[in-house]
Amino acid sequence: MVKRRQPFRASRRRAPPRGALRPCAIALALLFAASLAVPGTAQDQGGVPYATTIAPSGVGNLDEALSDASRLRRLAEEAPVDGFGLVARAMAEPRLLDDVFRSEGYWAAEATVLVDGQPATTPGLAERLAARPGGDPVPVEVRPNPGPRYTLRRIALRAQSPAEAPAVQALGQPQGLSAGDPARSAPVLDAESDLIDRLRRAGHPLAAVVEREVVVDHEAQAMDVTWVLAPGPFARFAPPIIAGDSAVSRALTGRIAGRLEGQPYSPATQERTRRELMALGAFDSVRARAAQRLDGTGSLPVTFTLADRPRNAAGFSVSYETNYGPSGSVYYERRNAFGNAERLRLEATVSRLGAGGGTEDVNSRIAANLRRPGLGDGRTTLVAEVAVVRERLEAYDRDAAVASVLLERPFGERWVLQTGPSFETGRIGRDGNWQEFNLAGWVFGARYDGTDNLLDPTSGIRASAVVTPFADVLDGGGFIRALGTVRTYHDLSRDGGSVLALRGTVGSLVGADRAVPLDKRFYAGGGGSVRGYSYQSIGPRDARNRPDGGSSLVEGSVELRQRVRGNIGMVAFLDAGSVGQQETPSFSDVRLGAGIGVRYATAIGPVRLDVAVPLNKQQGDAGYGIYVGLGQAF
Repeated sequence: MVKRRQPFRASRRRAPPRGALRPCAIALALLFAASLAVPGTAQDQGGVPYATTIAPSGVGNLDEALSDASRLRRLAEEAPVDGFGLVARAMAEPRLLDDVFRSEGYWAAEATVLVDGQPATTPGLAERLAARPGGDPVPVEVRPNPGPRYTLRRIALRAQSPAEAPAVQALGQPQGLSAGDPARSAPVLDAESDLIDRLRRAGHPLAAVVEREVVVDHEAQAMDVTWVLAPGPFARFAPPIIAGDSAVSRALTGRIAGRLEGQPYSPATQERTRRELMALGAFDSVRARAAQRLDGTGSLPVTFTLADRPRNAAGFSVSYETNYGPSGSVYYERRNAFGNAERLRLEATVSRLGAGGGTEDVNSRIAANLRRPGLGDGRTTLVAEVAVVRERLEAYDRDAAVASVLLERPFGERWVLQTGPSFETGRIGRDGNWQEFNLAGWVFGARYDGTDNLLDPTSGIRASAVVTPFADVLDGGGFIRALGTVRTYHDLSRDGGSVLALRGTVGSLVGADRAVPLDKRFYAGGGGSVRGYSYQSIGPRDARNRPDGGSSLVEGSVELRQRVRGNIGMVAFLDAGSVGQQETPSFSDVRLGAGIGVRYATAIGPVRLDVAVPLNKQQGDAGYGIYVGLGQAF
């Protein structure tokens, strides 16, 4: 049995056939070819055109890889050569293809190259090509012979020292490798990376591969792989170091990063702390760098380098809806407003600019929002907001001042819980018949985000639920308003090209009667609800056929999002919604809307254009709706 230790990218030595160019001659030929391979130079000096074909290997998944690796094919046009350069290039080709064969487990493969029907090693071939009269390209044929596919035989792990043996033994077998598998290089390299990752996750930050021993047994057509590992010492985090020219309070950032101290080393724990700092919203970037050695106490120092975002930002957005015309908003944002990563945002929104032909039906909202992160142990955020609202809708008219003070806190990697008081005061009514209201509420909310992308998800689940008990401050009585939504995304093509998106919403007013303010009732229809119908048009109506709202809501949407080409995508969708007069959601009068849309991907989310039609419209409904905006519909 002949065993040969070979790194993955090594190539076997072959004795050159008689009459072949010796190694020094090959080197001179390659050097000469390289000097002629500068684009345009060789052609100016009379390059020899050639056409390369690669014969089928008999193994389907090899042919494309061999074609991609072929330098003869790749350089034929961009780097023409003369006869000597072509021969040198042909002689170098088998070594390049060896890497492809071995990556798939063919360790005894051969590749023969014929130039003008002759082996590339034929004496005098280069001279004959140089003297060949112009005309048709010189035919070059590559004949691959993969031979037998080798298999993995033995897979072993060894510790560099006896003291490190327990940590290595705890790893068990390398992931993704089994005896009898094809002797491919990629799974071996993946398993090696996984071994180091697992050692680091187990608290060994300095883990390293001392040696990867690969032995190929050509007689048995088998490969043995042995790793010699040095786990290094188990370590905990030292007190972290905060670096960078940041205006954010070091007391705040130190309190958040300081939770790392004393915890067992883990890349996931380090990354979680980095994300917590980033979540403050005041930083453009947060880089975490672990030291290359332990400190005097045997702990691992980690440095977090902070780079602040610009202190001031402003922006705007516009959208359009067929029935009511354009809408727009502008905002100004002050980041790190008072030195503790606060974010103060002032925003003004105006909508329905095309409704009624005047200004009496225009809606507006002016709001101020303050976020103060890092309270307590650094995980809690205070969100305070005040807003003045003017609404002129088909269902009601409303003038109100709204205020809320909420506390938000993440739980785990995906959940955010919030709670706090809210207060609303103002008037609401129809046709000039106003009713004063003063509502105090307490918000209980939860959000879950398990998607892969904030702006344009292709997989995962998002969910949110808000339950708010309300009390009438002056007249007594109260009710509970509950609303929950689940969105799920399925990547059908596994590359984000075809995505199935689903949305479901359920709402209920518990303990309510018809005295509930009109704006707290449920409605459906319009963008973000059931497209094709007017805003709030689905549900119970009064004697004058105006939306009257209901005590329950159920909605659902299905979208198939298909990338067509480049940044362009298409969408087909079906929306459904029903509003009932009882607390329990009703499916007795479901309205359906369907349509298609166009998406154009940008760095800040897709630009959206949807056209929808109502499939079972009610009296007074329009025949279609057009919706333009930024971001997916859900």
